[in-house]
Amino acid sequence: MAQYRNRKSANRRKKKSGPSPLVPLLIIIALIVVAFFALEMVKRKAPEKVEVQPPAAERHRLPPRPVETPPVQKALSTAAQPVAPPVKPQPKKIVGSGNVAIIIDDMGTSVQEVRELMAIKVPLTFSIIPGLARVKEVDAEAHAKGYQVMVHMPMEPQGYPRQRMEQNGLLLSQSDTEVSQRVNDYFRAVPHAAGANNHMGSRFTEDKAKMRVVLGILKGKGVFFVDSKTSPRSLGYPLARGMGIETASRDVFLDNVQDSAAIRRQLDQLAAMARKNGGAIGICHPHKATIQTLAAALPEMKKQGITFVSASELVR
Repeated sequence: MAQYRNRKSANRRKKKSGPSPLVPLLIIIALIVVAFFALEMVKRKAPEKVEVQPPAAERHRLPPRPVETPPVQKALSTAAQPVAPPVKPQPKKIVGSGNVAIIIDDMGTSVQEVRELMAIKVPLTFSIIPGLARVKEVDAEAHAKGYQVMVHMPMEPQGYPRQRMEQNGLLLSQSDTEVSQRVNDYFRAVPHAAGANNHMGSRFTEDKAKMRVVLGILKGKGVFFVDSKTSPRSLGYPLARGMGIETASRDVFLDNVQDSAAIRRQLDQLAAMARKNGGAIGICHPHKATIQTLAAALPEMKKQGITFVSASELVR
């Protein structure tokens, strides 16, 4: 019994002398601290993820746009959206405007010619040579449709008589009385004439005395005179102005060359002069190529700003 009590007492002393309960707790805390410290070190050593930026040129580059397709506003949804209509090319703008008078010389042979020309539906002036076969009919038809009529007075050209002219023409060899009589006959043949211009006359219009006789008759009738300028030395225009007659000079011959392209170039020149000066007078003849070109070109010129007028509108 005493031995048992001694053993039990020894066991109690062993229990009292064992390790303290705080030690394991401290160990656990230390292990946790070490673990956190190790984890932090691992994080610091890991490489950071860097966002790779494209070069500046790549960042600002726009997607290419087709060069052959015009930019058209596209719909933003499948719902109906207004689509901009394709842009129509604008016609070339013609700067300024001008008045153009076109005198058709050598009329009086055919009524069909005057009808074809009137069908263009722009004001034209018909200058009729007295003595031709259909003078009365052409004069009456043109006047009835509201077109202006003139007398195309035959006058002596350079080189006469080798250079032919009408038998009823005006010659330098004629007396003033005969010249006056013939001019009066012209207006009897073309009763609706509002004015006159010279047919040929490159020699006659250079003669001051004879031109005074002719212009004196015109002044007495109250009609205007257009100098066809068949000679650069013509005295018709300055004499008429000096005598107080309403007058003007031809600016462009349109159909010296019987070719549509050439006539069109002359018409362009005439239009340019009209825009620059306010008005211009062109002279042509009832040739087939001329009529066809006028029919195609004059309505187009009208749309471009040219105003067609009778010859009397451009005399001063």
